[in-house]
Amino acid sequence: MMLTRRLFIATALGAAAFPALAGEPPIYSASGLALGGYDPVSYFSEGGPVRGKEAYQLMWMGTTWRFSTATNRERFERMPQKYAPAYGGYCAYAASEGYVAPTDPEAFTIHEGRLFLNASRAVRTIWTKSAAARIETADKAWPGLLK
Repeated sequence: MMLTRRLFIATALGAAAFPALAGEPPIYSASGLALGGYDPVSYFSEGGPVRGKEAYQLMWMGTTWRFSTATNRERFERMPQKYAPAYGGYCAYAASEGYVAPTDPEAFTIHEGRLFLNASRAVRTIWTKSAAARIETADKAWPGLLK
């Protein structure tokens, strides 16, 4: 049944949803940039993703993060756990189902002060219907899903 659910999501929503490969990186960065180059602080300060600039970037957890302003970069440097997305930026729905999947930086939710990303807006809709329970499940499974 879990495989059927993964195939449904991958097929219907265009997301590659497969079990983690050995040694999956702790931060999802398919483009070489965390959050695809979006500013993680902007989700909180602007209410959504804002493109980061090369002039305001830093390395954290082995990945390059970009910010729209120097102030946002400084905020992140002081408290990265506050602004970094849950589950390393991998899909929160997938993590709650026991696997990892890529994300769309536009498909986000802030729940109880934490940033969660999903593979698509359609997956986000499914995830938000039972977000609290899914977060509890994903929190227990993470970071073991990367092994």
